[in-house]
Amino acid sequence: MTKKGATNTEDLTMSVNERILRDIHSIYTDPKDGLVVIAKDIGIDLIVPRKKINILLIGNHSAGKSSFINWYLEETVQRTGVAIETQGFTLVTSGKKRETLLGNATMHLYPQLKGLVAIQNSLDYVSTEITTSKQKQFSLVTFIDTPGLVDGDMKYPFDVNNAILWFGEVSDLIFVFFDPIGQALCKRTLNIVEKLNETHGNKINFYLSKADEAGSDSDRQKVLMQIVQELCKRPGLNKAGFEMLTIFIPTLQEKKTRCVNQIEDVCKQIEKTIKQTIQNTLNSLEKDTDVVIQQINEKIKKDNQTRSENMSRSLKSSFFTLSSFILFISVFIAALPNQLLVNYLGDKITRQIDTNIINPYKQIESFLPKDYQPFGLAIVFFVGVILFLISKFINRKKPTLNKKQLKALNERREYLQNSIKSKKKKLYDEYLQQSVIDYEKEN
Repeated sequence: MTKKGATNTEDLTMSVNERILRDIHSIYTDPKDGLVVIAKDIGIDLIVPRKKINILLIGNHSAGKSSFINWYLEETVQRTGVAIETQGFTLVTSGKKRETLLGNATMHLYPQLKGLVAIQNSLDYVSTEITTSKQKQFSLVTFIDTPGLVDGDMKYPFDVNNAILWFGEVSDLIFVFFDPIGQALCKRTLNIVEKLNETHGNKINFYLSKADEAGSDSDRQKVLMQIVQELCKRPGLNKAGFEMLTIFIPTLQEKKTRCVNQIEDVCKQIEKTIKQTIQNTLNSLEKDTDVVIQQINEKIKKDNQTRSENMSRSLKSSFFTLSSFILFISVFIAALPNQLLVNYLGDKITRQIDTNIINPYKQIESFLPKDYQPFGLAIVFFVGVILFLISKFINRKKPTLNKKQLKALNERREYLQNSIKSKKKKLYDEYLQQSVIDYEKEN
């Protein structure tokens, strides 16, 4: 199968939103005409938008993070109930085949992990689980499953707090799971949440997981109140509209419970973030394209101004150069014997030279002190040297773009204005059309 045929087959299996993010990513990263390459050539560093949103899951040990991931994927990818001593960070994402990546393979898939300096020996504790699941728009999601947090003397083989904070920086959503059965008020969890809230409060969502195991309605309400009260004691978390959803993993043989399962609201939050990410990515493409075009225009404008300045410098330099050569020739002629001029030029021309060149020098010499009058010609010659040096100084031109460079800038500007902007418009129209279809399905 040809590469084009493979791409067409891949398009058929992709959702519209997934394809839009993929195409935008390609517009940025194309090795020849990518927006990043074009921007870098004119001195601009652009951030390449991700093809998926990152969701960070944190909580105490046995809070149900891995169980939620498995439920969302409708596939058992993450092991549940794993001993905390052996648990690290796991990135769960979609791909063409089921596989597990460790160490360098994970770093190769996610080069940005090189910035994770907070984890010592991070390669040993970061892995990737790739699954073919496309349930609930998972093809647009990467879950970041974190180690279960506990208090006490538990020692992690890496700086777990700072590692989670680093992942918070690169995440679009942060899900905090509280287990009503286990250590719901784990101080380590609360401390990390408080720290994340300082800069990423808008990303954080709180959930009471395993809510169906919290006992009676009264017991569950007490647990919720205890967690909310403890959170509200923390600076920055005591805010209006604080919300904690009750969720639990649905099963075929559900227990009889009056607890409202709001797990579908979690899915809606993910879908909402995906849509917002697509809108932001489309807006970023428009903005970045305009910035690059503006920079190209500025570069061409500056080059035109430099050329104009260089032309002005050339004209001024030519004036001083011509003046200096006139003085040099005049001095040379004035220094020649009068008889020599008569012999070679004739009496008539010699008289004209006396009138127009030699007599003016004599008049200039008459204004000089007597001691300096013999040096009149030397002084005029010296003035000519100064004028010549001034012409050289003025003629120092600034570098300009050559024809090849100028042609390349104009071609790239035209490519940005016509090709990339038209692609962006097409993608935006497709997104709007898909949004209308989704809205009609929901209503």
